[in-house]
Amino acid sequence: MYRYFAAACSLLLAVNLQASEPTTPYHFTSVRIGGGGFVSGLIYQPAAEGLLYARTDVGGAYRWDQSAMRWAALTDWVSAQDNNLLGIDSLAVDPHDPDRLYLLSGTYNDPRVGNAAVLRSTDRGAHFQRADLPFKMGGNELGRSDGERMAVDPNDGRILFLGSRDAGLWRSDDYGAHWVHVDSFPAVATSSSASAKSNWRQQAIGIVFVVFDPASGSPGRPSTTLYAGVSTNEAGLFRSIDGGRTWNIVSGQPAGLRPNHMVRAGDGAYYLSYGDEPGPDSMHDGAVWKYEPAAQRWTDITPLPHVIGTPSGYGWGVVAVDPRDPKVVMTATFAHYTPKDELFRSTDGGHHWQEIFARSQFDNSDAVWTREHTPHWLASIAIDPYDADRVWFVTGYGVWMSTDMRNADKNGTVHWQFQDRGLEETVGLDLISPPQGAHLLSAIGDLDGYKHDDLDVAPLQFTAPPRYANSESIDFAQSKPALIVRSGYLRKPFDPAIRAAYSEDGGMHWRAFASEPEQPGQGAGTIAVAADGSTVLWFPRDAPHAYLTHDFGKHWLPVQGLSPQAHLLSDRFDPKRFYAYDGKSRQVFVSRDGGEHFQPIAGALGERVKHGYVVQMRAASDAAGVVYVSGLGLGLLRARDDGSAVMQLGELANARDFGFGKAAPGSAFPTVFAAGQHAGVYGLYRSTDDGVHWLRIDDDAHRYGGQRLITGDPRLFGRVYFATSGRGMFYGDPVDGESP
Repeated sequence: MYRYFAAACSLLLAVNLQASEPTTPYHFTSVRIGGGGFVSGLIYQPAAEGLLYARTDVGGAYRWDQSAMRWAALTDWVSAQDNNLLGIDSLAVDPHDPDRLYLLSGTYNDPRVGNAAVLRSTDRGAHFQRADLPFKMGGNELGRSDGERMAVDPNDGRILFLGSRDAGLWRSDDYGAHWVHVDSFPAVATSSSASAKSNWRQQAIGIVFVVFDPASGSPGRPSTTLYAGVSTNEAGLFRSIDGGRTWNIVSGQPAGLRPNHMVRAGDGAYYLSYGDEPGPDSMHDGAVWKYEPAAQRWTDITPLPHVIGTPSGYGWGVVAVDPRDPKVVMTATFAHYTPKDELFRSTDGGHHWQEIFARSQFDNSDAVWTREHTPHWLASIAIDPYDADRVWFVTGYGVWMSTDMRNADKNGTVHWQFQDRGLEETVGLDLISPPQGAHLLSAIGDLDGYKHDDLDVAPLQFTAPPRYANSESIDFAQSKPALIVRSGYLRKPFDPAIRAAYSEDGGMHWRAFASEPEQPGQGAGTIAVAADGSTVLWFPRDAPHAYLTHDFGKHWLPVQGLSPQAHLLSDRFDPKRFYAYDGKSRQVFVSRDGGEHFQPIAGALGERVKHGYVVQMRAASDAAGVVYVSGLGLGLLRARDDGSAVMQLGELANARDFGFGKAAPGSAFPTVFAAGQHAGVYGLYRSTDDGVHWLRIDDDAHRYGGQRLITGDPRLFGRVYFATSGRGMFYGDPVDGESP
């Protein structure tokens, strides 16, 4: 009946650093944007008032602190090596044990990444134990907002069921420490019909929810009835009446659409939402249904009129029920982008619906950039089990909360506050810290970019036009730091905005370049500006070659000598020098004629690069014609741009990124910050003597899935900035009196 798998279980607690590892304590703070990423699920713990958890697709899990009115991150201890665990595909709580929490972690179902794991906590996420699984999950893949895939038996907290993407159904009877495969579950869960095509590959969706019937057991006696839903447009809802040993199709269920959520009301009725696609990328049709097992009755309760078999243009991606009132049901459209998705509420079990956004006001003051966004990807709704007025919904850019939902019952206004304090889920694609003006400017995935004059205040995005979906590269002219250039990406190829822009006032105002090159490629690529601002080089992604301009795009000249995947950068002092690197071809390049021609750097540096993989290259911040190169198998190297005078900066290995900051008092060298491995310990390090000595400045509780896009502050000694792959951006200062 069950195939046993003994999951490796290891304690993931903060451990003491090796005694030989030199450290200096740092305090890290989020660079405030206020949300920005997809919060893919919310779940209340019914046994403790105000206890709410959130999961995200790339940024880990969070716990809501009602007293502080902010989110507490629960997975900042995840290391760079385990970065794949920051995509949370499901949450689960024990409804009778307020301290138990389970996370189903795994960002990608891809052979290049590690397997998934169940992270188990008995103290509300303060610490976790890890149970590795023999398959992968997809917290950032199609169907990531479905759920919940994992559930705890409300009558026996030892028992959990877990729906995988491509490995069927799994069961645990020891609080998630070990898992067995349920061989009897129908094969449709692993069939091609339980997958979907994304923009780049076919993805397994599999079993998207498990729901127990608590009335089928009693405290201490496990539930015998439970349901599981498979994301297929065939009949996807299955029921077991013997504790999960055997399974059968639920009769009478709707077909032709994929189930994505199922919730049980207190009166024993079940509500399900459906879409023709698993979401969140797209849905073109869907419905909401009510199922009453006692009467074996299915009722279509979709709030908006629709014709079965005729696509409506949108789906339905969530359904929720008030835990204290089984007649109060909420749902929302999905992928109804124009003008926005709609939120609906019923107080009579789905017979009649009220459109909530039609009588809503939104407060954007805490994150002003949200005023330019409308609710979409409403994939999870949470109704507080202790306060029916408190309701949350998620969007593709964060979470909204209301504390007066029942105003709608009196034809009053429902007010919404954007509640993402502490929940920073952005992916930085490039960072700069110029020597004057704002201390940090960023290029951000999905949100264009930001100029942070105050790191603790969420500003508006870069002033439009142009406004990019992604800004991917940003640079400043060293001797004219108010001149900044950036390249971006447009979601709509027909948008007339040019994909490169410049600012002459430190990023306050922007202008698109006058034109694009003759063969501009498809993506943003990398952009670099000469030290004196006289020349801009741009290598759009998929373009046949890079281009240069002396007049911000009025005229373009092709650049010669670069490989197709090269990344551009400029010398910080000599306006005629530019550099480039290509990890795939294992080459680094130099131009000494203002970017017109490049040649590979030979000599000792060229030889070293051939035997490693270049991850980052930067021009020295204190001298012309000097470059630093880091990568796998390279450590951190410094060399002249003719390939000579190569020096290894200490015993730092596998350096993934690095950057320069202000020199320490009395030091002749700029401070170097680097993420790499030293004395066998991977972390974030600092050197004030050009790599002779390194101090670790992060710790095992603050690893953020690895630091990347690192830069120091040229004006503040000790200050470091870095981006993460989903946990936002941070700045760090020493806590021993050196802080700026």
